[in-house]
Formats: sequence, structure tokens, C-alpha cells
Amino acid sequence: QVQLVESGGGLVQAGDSLRLSCTASGRTFSDHTMAWFRQAPGKGREFLGGFTASGTSAVDTDAVGDRFIISKNNTKNMLYLQMNSLKPEDTAVYYCAARIGNVRFSDNAYPYWGQGTQVTVSS
Repeated sequence: QVQLVESGGGLVQAGDSLRLSCTASGRTFSDHTMAWFRQAPGKGREFLGGFTASGTSAVDTDAVGDRFIISKNNTKNMLYLQMNSLKPEDTAVYYCAARIGNVRFSDNAYPYWGQGTQVTVSS
């Protein structure tokens, strides 16, 4: 089994930065792809980016541009999402997800999910 716990969300102002963390337990980084998604109110889950177990990364540049940076620490089993220059439209619940295999953009491809962390950006 894979357990994922996100942290680091909160209420910030436009232009601020936040770093989200995802703590993974179980057999995770050794053989799972890890990814970040977000879900804004009334919308579906949106892929942001992720890493394969071997370290290959994939990012949806339309979604994150150059404001968001995804990284991971294999030793700590942690996945991070550094968000800079936050905008009100970044307001969403941010999720960490895991799957066996390559990075996929569809949330249906990920069987393991954290509970999510809320990010609210005020104007």
C-alpha cells in the first residue's frame, strides 16, 4: 500500500509563495511515479507535474508555466511543489498522487491519492 499526506497549504495574498510537501510511506519512490494535481472549485483535477521513480520529470507547462517548480527527495520520500507569484486563479485543493509506471496526465491513471491541502490566494 501507498500512503500520501500533503501539507503546506494555506491562505496567502497574490504574489506570495508557498511550498507544498507530500510525504509518502510504503513502497513509493522506489517503484512509483509521484505527481501533483490540483482541483479548483467546480472543476476537475488538473495535472501539474511529476517524477518517475527513475527521476524522469514531466510538467504541464500550460498549467504551471515558470511559476511552479516540482522536486523530490528520494532519501526522505518527499515530493515538493514550490509555487511562486501566486494568483487568485491558483486557488484550489492540491493533491499528491502515485502510480506504477510513467507519468500520466490523467487523474484516472493514479490509484493512490492524498487527502489534499487547500491553497487560497486572495487578491
